[in-house]
Amino acid sequence: MITFRLAREADAAALPDIEQSAGEAYRDIAELAWIADDDNQTVERHKQLISQGTSWVAVDHHGRPVAFLSAEILDYTLHIWELAVRLDRQRMGIGRALLEEAIADAERRGLVALSLTTFRDVIWNAPFYQKLGFRILEDAEVEERLRGVLRREVAHGMPESRRCAMRLDLSNPNLPES
Repeated sequence: MITFRLAREADAAALPDIEQSAGEAYRDIAELAWIADDDNQTVERHKQLISQGTSWVAVDHHGRPVAFLSAEILDYTLHIWELAVRLDRQRMGIGRALLEEAIADAERRGLVALSLTTFRDVIWNAPFYQKLGFRILEDAEVEERLRGVLRREVAHGMPESRRCAMRLDLSNPNLPES
């Protein structure tokens, strides 16, 4: 049985291994296979996001994390930095459930949206998020914060033509006018 909860500092040490396992799925895409060997978020970065209350884990019946979603609140938006599910636990709805936890939390906090960057054409990337209501932002819609994230990803070796920014707008009538 899998349960979902906010991540705790003690979970941080397990999260890079989950990200590494999840990255193995990219080995099946020749031009992106290098991602399986790329660096992961550090334990210190995970601890930072956990301390903000914006990271969730899926844990097995032994209480061990098998998946996580790490995010950060930026400009009334919950920005998802990483959603990772161990390779042997993928395609079981765990990632979807973590994302639904994050969406519900963002709504409770009164945030305006969720955002992320991802691959346009990898089935478990943009097409997955679109099924949950995210939309790919057209170039003119991409705010400077997300442009900066995309620039850093391209500088790191991600193919620019395959990357995109996505957003899920939330309805919250209590937000200040921009």
